[in-house]
Amino acid sequence: MHTPPFPLAQSSRLKLTDDALTSAGIRTHDACCSPAKAAPALNAKRRARLSELDAHLHCSIIGTCLNTHELRKLVPKFADLDRRDASDLEIHHTAVELAIAGGPGAKALHKLLDDRYAAAVRRFDKAADDAELLKLWDEALKNGDIPPAYWALMTHPFATMPVRQKAFGELHMLSHLVGAANRADIRRLVALEEENAALKEKIERQQSRLQQVSVARDAAIAALNEQIAQLNAQLARPLPADAAGLATEVQQLREWLEVADQRVALHTSRREAAEQRMQQEQDAATALRRSRDQALAQLKLVQSECDALERATVDAANGTGGTTGMGGVNGTGPRRASLDGVQGKRIVYVGGRPGSNAALKRLVEAAGGELVVHDGGVEDRKGLLAAALPGADIVVFPVDCVDHDSMNTLKRICERHAIDYHPLRTASVASFVELIARLHPEHVAQLRDAPASAFCLRHG
Repeated sequence: MHTPPFPLAQSSRLKLTDDALTSAGIRTHDACCSPAKAAPALNAKRRARLSELDAHLHCSIIGTCLNTHELRKLVPKFADLDRRDASDLEIHHTAVELAIAGGPGAKALHKLLDDRYAAAVRRFDKAADDAELLKLWDEALKNGDIPPAYWALMTHPFATMPVRQKAFGELHMLSHLVGAANRADIRRLVALEEENAALKEKIERQQSRLQQVSVARDAAIAALNEQIAQLNAQLARPLPADAAGLATEVQQLREWLEVADQRVALHTSRREAAEQRMQQEQDAATALRRSRDQALAQLKLVQSECDALERATVDAANGTGGTTGMGGVNGTGPRRASLDGVQGKRIVYVGGRPGSNAALKRLVEAAGGELVVHDGGVEDRKGLLAAALPGADIVVFPVDCVDHDSMNTLKRICERHAIDYHPLRTASVASFVELIARLHPEHVAQLRDAPASAFCLRHG
Protein backbone atom coordinates (compact mmCIF):
# COMPACT_ATOMS: atom_id res chain seq x y z
CA MET A 1 0.00 0.00 0.00
CA HIS A 2 1.76 3.18 -1.30
CA THR A 3 -0.84 5.72 -0.08
CA PRO A 4 -2.16 6.25 3.48
CA PRO A 5 -5.60 4.82 4.32
CA PHE A 6 -6.95 8.41 4.60
CA PRO A 7 -6.01 11.70 2.85
CA LEU A 8 -3.21 13.63 4.48
CA ALA A 9 -3.85 17.27 5.49
CA GLN A 10 -2.44 19.86 3.11
CA SER A 11 -0.25 22.49 4.84
CA SER A 12 -1.12 25.33 2.45
CA ARG A 13 -1.73 27.93 5.15
CA LEU A 14 1.27 27.11 7.36
CA LYS A 15 4.28 27.03 5.04
CA LEU A 16 7.06 26.19 7.40
CA THR A 17 10.30 24.60 6.42
CA ASP A 18 11.65 21.46 7.94
CA ASP A 19 14.49 23.44 9.46
CA ALA A 20 12.03 25.80 11.18
CA LEU A 21 10.03 22.90 12.56
CA THR A 22 13.21 21.21 13.70
CA SER A 23 14.43 24.37 15.40
CA ALA A 24 11.03 24.59 17.15
CA GLY A 25 11.56 21.11 18.59
CA ILE A 26 8.95 19.34 16.42
CA ARG A 27 9.79 16.04 14.74
CA THR A 28 8.94 16.31 11.05
CA HIS A 29 9.50 12.71 10.09
CA ASP A 30 8.22 10.35 12.82
CA ALA A 31 8.33 6.79 11.74
CA CYS A 32 4.63 6.36 12.47
CA CYS A 33 3.66 9.39 10.36
CA SER A 34 6.30 9.30 7.58
CA PRO A 35 5.38 8.41 3.99
CA ALA A 36 5.00 4.73 3.35
CA LYS A 37 7.78 2.79 1.76
CA ALA A 38 7.06 0.34 -0.92
CA ALA A 39 5.77 -2.72 0.84
CA PRO A 40 7.06 -6.03 -0.44
CA ALA A 41 4.65 -8.31 -2.24
CA LEU A 42 2.77 -10.58 0.17
CA ASN A 43 2.32 -14.25 -0.30
CA ALA A 44 -1.40 -14.98 -0.54
CA LYS A 45 -0.96 -18.40 1.12
CA ARG A 46 0.37 -17.12 4.44
CA ARG A 47 -0.43 -14.40 6.98
CA ALA A 48 1.39 -11.09 6.61
CA ARG A 49 4.25 -10.18 8.94
CA LEU A 50 4.10 -7.01 11.02
CA SER A 51 7.06 -5.54 9.17
CA GLU A 52 5.41 -6.33 5.78
CA LEU A 53 2.36 -4.16 6.49
CA ASP A 54 2.04 -0.56 5.36
CA ALA A 55 3.92 1.80 7.66
CA HIS A 56 0.77 3.89 8.23
CA LEU A 57 -0.92 0.88 9.86
CA HIS A 58 1.77 0.21 12.46
CA CYS A 59 0.73 3.15 14.68
CA SER A 60 -2.91 1.98 14.86
CA ILE A 61 -1.91 -1.67 15.39
CA ILE A 62 0.60 -0.92 18.14
CA GLY A 63 -1.68 1.61 19.87
CA THR A 64 -4.82 -0.56 19.68
CA CYS A 65 -3.56 -4.10 20.19
CA LEU A 66 -0.82 -3.62 22.80
CA ASN A 67 -0.97 -1.67 26.05
CA THR A 68 1.78 0.54 27.43
CA HIS A 69 2.74 -1.93 30.16
CA GLU A 70 3.53 -4.67 27.66
CA LEU A 71 5.45 -2.27 25.43
CA ARG A 72 7.43 -0.91 28.38
CA LYS A 73 8.64 -4.45 29.10
CA LEU A 74 9.50 -5.40 25.51
CA VAL A 75 10.71 -2.23 23.70
CA PRO A 76 13.75 -1.44 25.95
CA LYS A 77 15.18 -4.86 25.03
CA PHE A 78 15.66 -3.70 21.41
CA ALA A 79 16.17 0.07 21.75
CA ASP A 80 18.28 2.44 23.81
CA LEU A 81 15.42 3.63 26.01
CA ASP A 82 15.01 3.91 29.77
CA ARG A 83 12.13 1.73 30.88
CA ARG A 84 11.25 3.92 33.87
CA ASP A 85 11.96 7.46 32.72
CA ALA A 86 10.63 7.18 29.15
CA SER A 87 7.15 8.61 28.54
CA ASP A 88 4.29 6.60 27.08
CA LEU A 89 4.56 8.54 23.79
CA GLU A 90 8.28 7.74 23.49
CA ILE A 91 7.59 4.05 24.14
CA HIS A 92 4.87 4.09 21.46
CA HIS A 93 7.02 5.84 18.83
CA THR A 94 9.93 3.49 19.47
CA ALA A 95 7.67 0.42 19.09
CA VAL A 96 6.34 1.77 15.77
CA GLU A 97 9.91 2.40 14.56
CA LEU A 98 10.88 -1.19 15.49
CA ALA A 99 7.86 -2.53 13.57
CA ILE A 100 8.72 -0.47 10.47
CA ALA A 101 12.41 -1.33 10.62
CA GLY A 102 11.84 -5.08 10.89
CA GLY A 103 14.47 -7.22 12.51
CA PRO A 104 14.37 -8.81 15.97
CA GLY A 105 12.20 -6.05 17.46
CA ALA A 106 9.48 -6.48 14.82
CA LYS A 107 9.62 -10.27 15.20
CA ALA A 108 9.21 -9.96 18.99
CA LEU A 109 6.22 -7.62 18.57
CA HIS A 110 4.67 -9.98 15.98
CA LYS A 111 5.17 -12.99 18.26
CA LEU A 112 3.66 -11.10 21.23
CA LEU A 113 0.58 -10.18 19.18
CA ASP A 114 0.16 -13.73 17.83
CA ASP A 115 0.44 -15.26 21.30
CA ARG A 116 -2.02 -12.82 22.82
CA TYR A 117 -4.62 -13.09 20.05
CA ALA A 118 -4.18 -16.72 18.97
CA ALA A 119 -7.89 -17.49 19.40
CA ALA A 120 -8.95 -14.59 17.19
CA VAL A 121 -6.37 -15.55 14.56
CA ARG A 122 -7.76 -19.09 14.43
CA ARG A 123 -11.31 -17.77 14.18
CA PHE A 124 -10.43 -15.42 11.29
CA ASP A 125 -8.45 -18.17 9.48
CA LYS A 126 -11.81 -19.80 8.67
CA ALA A 127 -12.70 -16.91 6.34
CA ALA A 128 -12.36 -17.97 2.68
CA ASP A 129 -12.59 -14.48 1.09
CA ASP A 130 -12.67 -10.79 1.92
CA ALA A 131 -16.50 -10.79 2.34
CA GLU A 132 -16.39 -13.35 5.12
CA LEU A 133 -13.44 -11.46 6.62
CA LEU A 134 -15.47 -8.22 6.76
CA LYS A 135 -18.41 -10.12 8.24
CA LEU A 136 -16.20 -11.36 11.08
CA TRP A 137 -14.89 -7.82 11.56
CA ASP A 138 -18.43 -6.40 11.78
CA GLU A 139 -19.35 -8.98 14.40
CA ALA A 140 -16.26 -8.02 16.42
CA LEU A 141 -17.30 -4.33 16.23
CA LYS A 142 -20.77 -5.18 17.53
CA ASN A 143 -19.33 -7.25 20.38
CA GLY A 144 -16.71 -4.61 21.26
CA ASP A 145 -13.86 -7.14 20.89
CA ILE A 146 -11.81 -4.90 18.59
CA PRO A 147 -8.05 -5.44 19.32
CA PRO A 148 -8.00 -9.23 18.59
CA ALA A 149 -10.11 -8.82 15.45
CA TYR A 150 -8.03 -5.87 14.20
CA TRP A 151 -4.77 -7.83 14.44
CA ALA A 152 -6.26 -10.97 12.89
CA LEU A 153 -7.78 -8.97 10.00
CA MET A 154 -4.65 -6.92 9.23
CA THR A 155 -2.44 -10.03 8.95
CA HIS A 156 -5.01 -12.27 7.19
CA PRO A 157 -3.96 -13.64 3.76
CA PHE A 158 -7.21 -12.36 2.12
CA ALA A 159 -6.97 -8.87 3.66
CA THR A 160 -6.97 -6.60 0.57
CA MET A 161 -6.38 -2.85 0.50
CA PRO A 162 -10.12 -1.95 0.68
CA VAL A 163 -10.59 -4.33 3.61
CA ARG A 164 -7.67 -2.79 5.52
CA GLN A 165 -8.82 0.75 4.67
CA LYS A 166 -12.35 0.01 5.90
CA ALA A 167 -11.07 -1.44 9.19
CA PHE A 168 -8.63 1.44 9.66
CA GLY A 169 -11.34 4.06 8.99
CA GLU A 170 -13.83 2.48 11.37
CA LEU A 171 -11.14 2.25 14.06
CA HIS A 172 -10.21 5.92 13.43
CA MET A 173 -13.84 7.07 13.80
CA LEU A 174 -14.20 4.91 16.88
CA SER A 175 -11.28 6.79 18.42
CA HIS A 176 -13.21 10.03 17.85
CA LEU A 177 -16.24 8.55 19.59
CA VAL A 178 -14.03 7.51 22.46
CA GLY A 179 -12.66 11.06 22.64
CA ALA A 180 -16.21 12.46 22.77
CA ALA A 181 -17.06 10.05 25.52
CA ASN A 182 -13.94 11.14 27.34
CA ARG A 183 -15.06 14.75 27.06
CA ALA A 184 -18.38 13.81 28.69
CA ASP A 185 -16.42 12.00 31.37
CA ILE A 186 -14.30 15.12 31.84
CA ARG A 187 -17.43 17.23 32.34
CA ARG A 188 -18.68 14.73 34.90
CA LEU A 189 -15.26 14.76 36.52
CA VAL A 190 -15.39 18.57 36.84
CA ALA A 191 -18.85 18.34 38.42
CA LEU A 192 -17.61 15.67 40.77
CA GLU A 193 -14.60 17.78 41.70
CA GLU A 194 -16.87 20.72 42.51
CA GLU A 195 -19.09 18.46 44.59
CA ASN A 196 -15.99 17.04 46.27
CA ALA A 197 -14.80 20.56 47.13
CA ALA A 198 -18.20 21.40 48.62
CA LEU A 199 -18.17 18.22 50.65
CA LYS A 200 -14.65 18.95 51.87
CA GLU A 201 -15.75 22.44 52.97
CA LYS A 202 -18.76 20.92 54.76
CA ILE A 203 -16.53 18.36 56.46
CA GLU A 204 -14.16 21.11 57.58
CA ARG A 205 -17.07 23.05 59.10
CA GLN A 206 -18.30 19.90 60.85
CA GLN A 207 -14.82 19.16 62.16
CA SER A 208 -14.57 22.72 63.47
CA ARG A 209 -17.92 22.38 65.19
CA LEU A 210 -16.91 19.00 66.62
CA GLN A 211 -13.69 20.51 67.87
CA GLN A 212 -15.63 23.27 69.65
CA VAL A 213 -17.97 20.69 71.18
CA SER A 214 -14.97 18.64 72.27
CA VAL A 215 -13.38 21.68 73.92
CA ALA A 216 -16.62 22.47 75.77
CA ARG A 217 -16.92 18.84 76.86
CA ASP A 218 -13.36 18.82 78.15
CA ALA A 219 -14.06 21.99 80.11
CA ALA A 220 -17.21 20.47 81.64
CA ILE A 221 -15.30 17.31 82.55
CA ALA A 222 -12.58 19.39 84.19
CA ALA A 223 -15.19 21.32 86.21
CA LEU A 224 -16.86 18.08 87.34
CA ASN A 225 -13.52 16.59 88.31
CA GLU A 226 -12.79 19.69 90.37
CA GLN A 227 -16.14 19.37 92.17
CA ILE A 228 -15.45 15.69 92.84
CA ALA A 229 -12.07 16.57 94.31
CA GLN A 230 -13.67 19.18 96.57
CA LEU A 231 -16.29 16.71 97.79
CA ASN A 232 -13.64 14.09 98.47
CA ALA A 233 -11.66 16.65 100.46
CA GLN A 234 -14.76 17.51 102.50
CA LEU A 235 -15.39 13.86 103.21
CA ALA A 236 -11.81 13.38 104.33
CA ARG A 237 -12.09 16.11 106.99
CA PRO A 238 -12.86 14.98 110.60
CA LEU A 239 -16.54 15.12 111.56
CA PRO A 240 -17.74 17.48 114.31
CA ALA A 241 -18.93 16.17 117.70
CA ASP A 242 -22.62 16.06 116.78
CA ALA A 243 -21.80 14.34 113.51
CA ALA A 244 -19.76 11.70 115.39
CA GLY A 245 -22.76 11.08 117.68
CA LEU A 246 -25.02 10.68 114.68
CA ALA A 247 -22.60 8.22 113.14
CA THR A 248 -22.62 6.16 116.37
CA GLU A 249 -26.41 6.20 116.47
CA VAL A 250 -26.59 5.15 112.84
CA GLN A 251 -24.23 2.24 113.59
CA GLN A 252 -26.41 1.14 116.55
CA LEU A 253 -29.54 1.35 114.39
CA ARG A 254 -27.87 -0.80 111.78
CA GLU A 255 -26.98 -3.43 114.42
CA TRP A 256 -30.54 -3.41 115.77
CA LEU A 257 -31.86 -3.72 112.22
CA GLU A 258 -29.69 -6.81 111.66
CA VAL A 259 -30.99 -8.36 114.90
CA ALA A 260 -34.57 -7.55 113.89
CA ASP A 261 -33.99 -9.14 110.48
CA GLN A 262 -32.71 -12.30 112.16
CA ARG A 263 -35.75 -12.43 114.45
CA VAL A 264 -38.08 -11.90 111.51
CA ALA A 265 -36.38 -14.74 109.63
CA LEU A 266 -36.68 -17.01 112.71
CA HIS A 267 -40.36 -16.20 113.20
CA THR A 268 -41.00 -16.63 109.49
CA SER A 269 -39.51 -20.14 109.56
CA ARG A 270 -41.53 -21.00 112.65
CA ARG A 271 -44.70 -19.66 111.07
CA GLU A 272 -44.11 -21.72 107.93
CA ALA A 273 -43.50 -24.85 110.05
CA ALA A 274 -46.69 -24.12 112.05
CA GLU A 275 -48.66 -23.66 108.84
CA GLN A 276 -47.38 -27.00 107.55
CA ARG A 277 -48.33 -28.76 110.80
CA MET A 278 -51.75 -27.06 110.74
CA GLN A 279 -52.30 -28.24 107.18
CA GLN A 280 -51.36 -31.79 108.19
CA GLU A 281 -53.72 -31.61 111.17
CA GLN A 282 -56.50 -30.34 108.97
CA ASP A 283 -55.95 -33.20 106.52
CA ALA A 284 -55.95 -35.68 109.41
CA ALA A 285 -59.13 -34.12 110.85
CA THR A 286 -60.80 -34.32 107.43
CA ALA A 287 -59.83 -38.00 107.13
CA LEU A 288 -61.11 -38.72 110.65
CA ARG A 289 -64.34 -36.88 109.92
CA ARG A 290 -64.82 -38.90 106.76
CA SER A 291 -64.06 -42.13 108.63
CA ARG A 292 -66.47 -41.13 111.39
CA ASP A 293 -69.23 -40.44 108.85
CA GLN A 294 -68.64 -43.81 107.26
CA ALA A 295 -68.68 -45.48 110.68
CA LEU A 296 -71.88 -43.69 111.64
CA ALA A 297 -73.53 -44.70 108.38
CA GLN A 298 -72.44 -48.28 108.86
CA LEU A 299 -73.58 -48.18 112.51
CA LYS A 300 -76.94 -46.86 111.46
CA LEU A 301 -77.26 -49.62 108.92
CA VAL A 302 -76.21 -52.27 111.43
CA GLN A 303 -78.65 -50.82 113.95
CA SER A 304 -81.49 -51.00 111.43
CA GLU A 305 -80.51 -54.59 110.66
CA CYS A 306 -80.47 -55.43 114.35
CA ASP A 307 -83.85 -53.77 114.84
CA ALA A 308 -85.34 -55.68 111.94
CA LEU A 309 -83.85 -58.96 113.18
CA GLU A 310 -85.07 -58.30 116.71
CA ARG A 311 -88.54 -57.49 115.37
CA ALA A 312 -88.64 -60.68 113.37
CA THR A 313 -87.40 -62.70 116.34
CA VAL A 314 -90.04 -61.21 118.66
CA ASP A 315 -92.76 -61.89 116.11
CA ALA A 316 -91.59 -65.46 115.72
CA ALA A 317 -91.49 -65.93 119.51
CA ASN A 318 -95.00 -64.54 119.94
CA GLY A 319 -96.32 -66.79 117.21
CA THR A 320 -95.64 -70.01 119.18
CA GLY A 321 -98.69 -71.31 121.26
CA GLY A 322 -101.52 -73.85 121.55
CA THR A 323 -103.36 -75.26 118.59
CA THR A 324 -107.04 -75.30 117.85
CA GLY A 325 -108.95 -76.91 115.19
CA MET A 326 -109.20 -75.81 111.67
CA GLY A 327 -105.73 -74.80 110.94
CA GLY A 328 -104.48 -73.93 114.41
CA VAL A 329 -106.20 -70.66 114.74
CA ASN A 330 -106.01 -70.85 118.50
CA GLY A 331 -102.22 -71.29 118.29
CA THR A 332 -101.55 -74.99 118.62
CA GLY A 333 -98.75 -74.80 115.97
CA PRO A 334 -95.93 -72.31 115.14
CA ARG A 335 -97.23 -69.07 113.91
CA ARG A 336 -95.86 -67.49 110.70
CA ALA A 337 -92.89 -65.11 111.21
CA SER A 338 -93.43 -61.39 110.80
CA LEU A 339 -92.03 -61.14 107.21
CA ASP A 340 -95.15 -60.06 105.42
CA GLY A 341 -93.04 -58.61 102.58
CA VAL A 342 -92.17 -62.10 101.30
CA GLN A 343 -95.62 -63.63 101.55
CA GLY A 344 -96.61 -65.20 98.28
CA LYS A 345 -93.35 -64.16 96.56
CA ARG A 346 -90.59 -66.17 94.92
CA ILE A 347 -87.16 -64.94 96.00
CA VAL A 348 -83.87 -66.07 94.41
CA TYR A 349 -80.89 -65.83 96.77
CA VAL A 350 -77.46 -66.08 95.04
CA GLY A 351 -74.30 -66.62 97.09
CA GLY A 352 -74.11 -66.52 100.87
CA ARG A 353 -73.07 -69.13 103.40
CA PRO A 354 -74.77 -72.54 103.85
CA GLY A 355 -75.74 -71.97 107.54
CA SER A 356 -77.33 -68.56 107.02
CA ASN A 357 -78.93 -69.71 103.77
CA ALA A 358 -80.73 -72.55 105.60
CA ALA A 359 -82.02 -70.14 108.28
CA LEU A 360 -83.20 -67.70 105.61
CA LYS A 361 -84.98 -70.48 103.78
CA ARG A 362 -86.87 -71.47 106.94
CA LEU A 363 -87.81 -67.83 107.70
CA VAL A 364 -89.10 -67.17 104.19
CA GLU A 365 -91.08 -70.40 104.08
CA ALA A 366 -92.53 -69.66 107.54
CA ALA A 367 -93.64 -66.25 106.22
CA GLY A 368 -95.43 -67.79 103.29
CA GLY A 369 -92.83 -67.19 100.60
CA GLU A 370 -90.44 -69.30 98.50
CA LEU A 371 -86.64 -68.91 98.65
CA VAL A 372 -84.54 -70.46 95.85
CA VAL A 373 -80.86 -70.61 96.84
CA HIS A 374 -77.96 -70.76 94.34
CA ASP A 375 -74.43 -70.70 95.75
CA GLY A 376 -73.06 -68.81 92.73
CA GLY A 377 -71.11 -71.69 91.22
CA VAL A 378 -69.37 -73.22 94.27
CA GLU A 379 -71.36 -76.50 94.15
CA ASP A 380 -74.23 -75.54 91.87
CA ARG A 381 -73.46 -75.10 88.20
CA LYS A 382 -73.49 -71.52 86.94
CA GLY A 383 -75.59 -72.62 84.01
CA LEU A 384 -78.51 -73.26 86.38
CA LEU A 385 -78.48 -69.60 87.45
CA ALA A 386 -80.18 -68.39 84.25
CA ALA A 387 -82.82 -71.13 84.57
CA ALA A 388 -83.62 -70.20 88.19
CA LEU A 389 -84.22 -66.50 87.61
CA PRO A 390 -87.31 -66.46 85.31
CA GLY A 391 -90.50 -66.24 87.42
CA ALA A 392 -88.71 -64.70 90.41
CA ASP A 393 -90.17 -61.62 92.09
CA ILE A 394 -86.89 -60.32 93.47
CA VAL A 395 -83.25 -61.42 93.37
CA VAL A 396 -80.98 -60.95 96.37
CA PHE A 397 -77.19 -61.43 96.63
CA PRO A 398 -74.71 -60.54 99.38
CA VAL A 399 -71.80 -58.53 98.03
CA ASP A 400 -69.35 -60.03 100.54
CA CYS A 401 -70.05 -63.64 99.65
CA VAL A 402 -70.45 -63.91 95.86
CA ASP A 403 -67.93 -63.86 93.02
CA HIS A 404 -67.85 -61.03 90.52
CA ASP A 405 -68.56 -63.22 87.53
CA SER A 406 -71.80 -64.53 89.04
CA MET A 407 -72.79 -61.02 90.14
CA ASN A 408 -72.27 -59.57 86.65
CA THR A 409 -74.16 -62.48 85.06
CA LEU A 410 -76.95 -62.01 87.55
CA LYS A 411 -77.29 -58.30 86.77
CA ARG A 412 -77.46 -58.91 83.01
CA ILE A 413 -80.14 -61.60 83.32
CA CYS A 414 -82.23 -59.51 85.72
CA GLU A 415 -82.10 -56.50 83.42
CA ARG A 416 -83.04 -58.71 80.49
CA HIS A 417 -86.11 -60.20 82.29
CA ALA A 418 -87.02 -56.92 84.14
CA ILE A 419 -86.52 -58.49 87.57
CA ASP A 420 -85.63 -56.36 90.59
CA TYR A 421 -82.33 -57.27 92.18
CA HIS A 422 -81.00 -56.01 95.52
CA PRO A 423 -77.47 -56.32 96.90
CA LEU A 424 -77.01 -57.12 100.61
CA ARG A 425 -74.27 -55.66 102.75
CA THR A 426 -73.40 -59.06 104.24
CA ALA A 427 -74.56 -62.65 104.01
CA SER A 428 -76.10 -62.44 107.51
CA VAL A 429 -79.76 -63.07 108.37
CA ALA A 430 -80.01 -59.52 109.74
CA SER A 431 -79.10 -57.93 106.38
CA PHE A 432 -81.77 -60.01 104.63
CA VAL A 433 -84.46 -59.22 107.21
CA GLU A 434 -83.58 -55.49 107.09
CA LEU A 435 -83.88 -55.49 103.29
CA ILE A 436 -87.31 -57.18 103.39
CA ALA A 437 -88.50 -54.73 106.05
CA ARG A 438 -87.17 -51.82 104.00
CA LEU A 439 -88.95 -53.04 100.90
CA HIS A 440 -92.26 -53.46 102.81
CA PRO A 441 -93.78 -49.97 103.44
CA GLU A 442 -95.89 -51.11 106.40
CA HIS A 443 -92.85 -52.22 108.36
CA VAL A 444 -90.92 -48.99 107.81
CA ALA A 445 -93.02 -47.10 110.37
CA GLN A 446 -92.74 -49.99 112.82
CA LEU A 447 -88.97 -49.99 112.53
CA ARG A 448 -88.84 -46.26 113.18
CA ASP A 449 -90.83 -46.70 116.42
CA ALA A 450 -89.02 -49.83 117.49
CA PRO A 451 -88.06 -50.04 121.19
CA ALA A 452 -84.48 -49.32 122.14
CA SER A 453 -82.28 -52.37 121.82
CA ALA A 454 -80.69 -53.77 124.93
CA PHE A 455 -77.59 -54.65 122.87
CA CYS A 456 -74.55 -52.66 123.96
CA LEU A 457 -72.10 -51.74 121.23
CA ARG A 458 -69.19 -51.89 123.67
CA HIS A 459 -69.94 -54.79 126.03
CA GLY A 460 -72.39 -56.83 123.85
